[in-house]
Amino acid sequence: MAPTLFMIGINGPVMFVPESWGNDDEKDNFAQSARLMSIAHAATQVVMAMEAWIKRAKPGETVDLTEPPSEAFDREEVVVLMGEAKAGQKQKYLPIIRSGNGRFFGFGESDLPVFDQIEGRFAGILPHSTPTPEQRTLAQAMLQVKDMRVDLRAGERGNRKRR
Repeated sequence: MAPTLFMIGINGPVMFVPESWGNDDEKDNFAQSARLMSIAHAATQVVMAMEAWIKRAKPGETVDLTEPPSEAFDREEVVVLMGEAKAGQKQKYLPIIRSGNGRFFGFGESDLPVFDQIEGRFAGILPHSTPTPEQRTLAQAMLQVKDMRVDLRAGERGNRKRR
């Protein structure tokens, strides 16, 4: 699944997908652009959805934080939904179930706890306060410099990076 930002902005729903996602610089760029999009659209709610690897500690043990989940032998593949609104943050992990040939089959039930604090590169996408018209204009200009289209006309949906 391509990482995707869903948001409710001043003119309705918007979906934002990065054009490429191959390295840390592109991930950082997507996170930065998502923050600018949420300011430009005066977002009130955002959900970031993406695939990830997780690893868990075995009962009675602690998680080895020196080993990245992507390199762990016992890693688990999940889709992560990270939501933010003025009322707070929530996240949900959906375990990916694959068929015998490795194709996507569906989602399992998550037995992971739901956290109300999210940290990291893809957290804090929603602005802390309602952006002023000047802040929105500045965010739109910054997105334009990054060669991204921002069309804020009423009813416009599905804004996406272009090249």
